Amino acid sequence: MARADLDKDPRDVAAMFDGVARRYDLTNTVLTGGQDRRWRALTREALALRPGERVLDLAAGTAVSTVSLARSGAWCVAADFSLGMLRAGHRREVPKVAADALHLPFRDGAFDAVTISFGLRNVADTDAALRELARVTRPGGRLVVCEFGTPTWRPFRTAYYAGLEHVLPAVARRVSSNPEAYTYLAESIRAWPTQPELATRIGAAGWTDVAWRDLTGGAVALHRARRS
Repeated sequence: MARADLDKDPRDVAAMFDGVARRYDLTNTVLTGGQDRRWRALTREALALRPGERVLDLAAGTAVSTVSLARSGAWCVAADFSLGMLRAGHRREVPKVAADALHLPFRDGAFDAVTISFGLRNVADTDAALRELARVTRPGGRLVVCEFGTPTWRPFRTAYYAGLEHVLPAVARRVSSNPEAYTYLAESIRAWPTQPELATRIGAAGWTDVAWRDLTGGAVALHRARRS
């Protein structure tokens, strides 16, 4: 079974996601108690998409998030560096591109909006990925990052981290096609910056009007920004 290390070597991370691809969507729904559907809807709402706009869904995995975004009438492309994930979503009828977040195969200003859900945490260089997303977004275009966060209420934070350590691996052993990967998942969540820290990094990467909304008590957060 494959898992990535926290140095996030792209080959290791891609191999890990190839290993979880077969049951990835099912595992997400079980682990989140169905909240993944709500988070996708809120991401689409935060992007404020309009028909005909061009949208990049980076780290799209099996493209379930891309299909949700496309309900707005916008033209949406799914990009991911795990070929296994893209293949697992082959039945979803949206454009799909194999792409590295640090070297996106798109021209400058190609998109009206860009988004990445639960993928920025897995990139080897977070700040470079944010700059690359800014490069492919037109001036005035929008960014939404949906990512795990730091729970704001101390008792919930304590219980949440205990669940990451004990409950998540147990559930993954029952439903995931690669349970070892979810050990990395728990470690990467704990190591991730707080919401204010991530907002600062987004602003330093060429984005303005940075703000965030906590979901599920801060266990997940939506960061919004505009291309300067």
